[in-house]
Amino acid sequence: MSAASSGPVKVFHDRRLPEPAIPAGYAALIDAYTLSVPVPRTLSAIGARHRIIEQDGWRIYTPRHAPQASLEGHLTFALKNEGVDLSVLKRLFRVVDEGDIAELVRQKPTGIYTRRIWFLYEWLLGRELNLSLTDKVSYVDAIDTDLQFGGIGTNSARHRVRNNLPGTPEFCPLVFKTAALNQFLAQNWKERARAVVSEVPKELLARTAAFLLLKDSKSSYLIEGERPPQDRIQRWGRAIGEAGRAPLDEQEFLRLQGIVIGDERFVKLGFRQEGGFVGEHDRDTQRPIPDHISARHEDIASLMAGLIAFDLAAENELDPILAAAVLAFGFVYIHPFEDGNGRIHRYLMHHVLTRRGFNPAGVHFPVSSAILDRITEYQSVLESYSSRLLPCVQWEATPKNNVKVLNDTGDFYRFFDATPHAEFLYECVRQTIELDLPNETSFLRNFDMFRSGVENIIDMPERTLNNLFGLLRQNQGRLSKRARENEFAELTQDEVVKIEQLYADSFGQSGPLSD
Repeated sequence: MSAASSGPVKVFHDRRLPEPAIPAGYAALIDAYTLSVPVPRTLSAIGARHRIIEQDGWRIYTPRHAPQASLEGHLTFALKNEGVDLSVLKRLFRVVDEGDIAELVRQKPTGIYTRRIWFLYEWLLGRELNLSLTDKVSYVDAIDTDLQFGGIGTNSARHRVRNNLPGTPEFCPLVFKTAALNQFLAQNWKERARAVVSEVPKELLARTAAFLLLKDSKSSYLIEGERPPQDRIQRWGRAIGEAGRAPLDEQEFLRLQGIVIGDERFVKLGFRQEGGFVGEHDRDTQRPIPDHISARHEDIASLMAGLIAFDLAAENELDPILAAAVLAFGFVYIHPFEDGNGRIHRYLMHHVLTRRGFNPAGVHFPVSSAILDRITEYQSVLESYSSRLLPCVQWEATPKNNVKVLNDTGDFYRFFDATPHAEFLYECVRQTIELDLPNETSFLRNFDMFRSGVENIIDMPERTLNNLFGLLRQNQGRLSKRARENEFAELTQDEVVKIEQLYADSFGQSGPLSD
């Protein structure tokens, strides 16, 4: 075959190039074999200049980087420069003649890239080629860890390849090594969290942790646009507090959905038995207008089995936050339930961080609160893949104004680039460690000082004191005329002045930072 473009192009799959260039690597293979796949976030091409240009989702290489215009040439270029894209590779391997893959391995049986191609072909398709390797060459990693994060790895003697893929053929999103992620890893946020916690007295830490749980639970509902009663918020907060204690399985997911939904009269609990999407309906026709189309219900069992296997594989050695991003965002793209997916998606972040020992004992960082603070960025991260996935899903509207997927899309939920998701989650965790935990601890310390001071001025029940604090907070540290004439008419003017000064001394003129 000839996987080369006829010449330089200005647009590729609706994506403009910074300058006319010839698609290379995955772009060339997608074009040559007409692969219907989510287009990689970054594509490669060969330009005319003698310096590499990175712009607008393109990396334009120099003429000397141009690969041979063949299947082997572009596959080798992709693995060398663009990393492993399992979604593209599986679609490619399904349409390429098996003999073509076998022949390129026979031509270079000890080649680093041909052995990786051979291994990935058999790993993805689950069948062996009629090949054997007689030379005892050194093992090579399936994932180039200079480009992407891999696991510990197990040796495949057949290929002389170390399988360091962090998942299984049923579920294996990958994360690229970026400057941002390398910096986060170097900063060792796990130890920073412990350092922050070590400075907090035990009793105060317990109260801080309890508040942060409720804050996270409430924020998770607010992200979904819901304002449930306090008892549901508290119930979900208790569930978050137990995250990570047990490994995931199907029954655990069903239990979590039951807690989230509460009232099941209008929601079918359990994994979906029909299509699903996130989006709107046309006002006039009620026809679906999807922003994201969920995995086919026929694929849910396999996808969830792969996701559960990923969670159980603690030995994959992925950094806990990277693993949490892969698992949680993988779940929300699958969207296995009719309702409750978003809150369980965020619960899974807590589950992984706790189970893999990132959180200090007894502390669950309010990740949902940080997400709520960054809601626009969060939506952009979700769309970073959904927008590339949607054009590859063929669907039709059902009589119930749902969607029915018409093509095979399972691999698009097994394999995706989780790099933006990992970077985003790291930012959220950083915020909870640097800001939320210290701020809440400081608030409780200051509130204790305020309460003790009020008790030295006048005796009042806890509920009344909390109401006093709330009124002061609402009015920038001053007790309003209405409050002085009603709820707190018994306070003397001198007591009001002392209490207002006490509030200012405890929290500063700007008042408390906590919610």
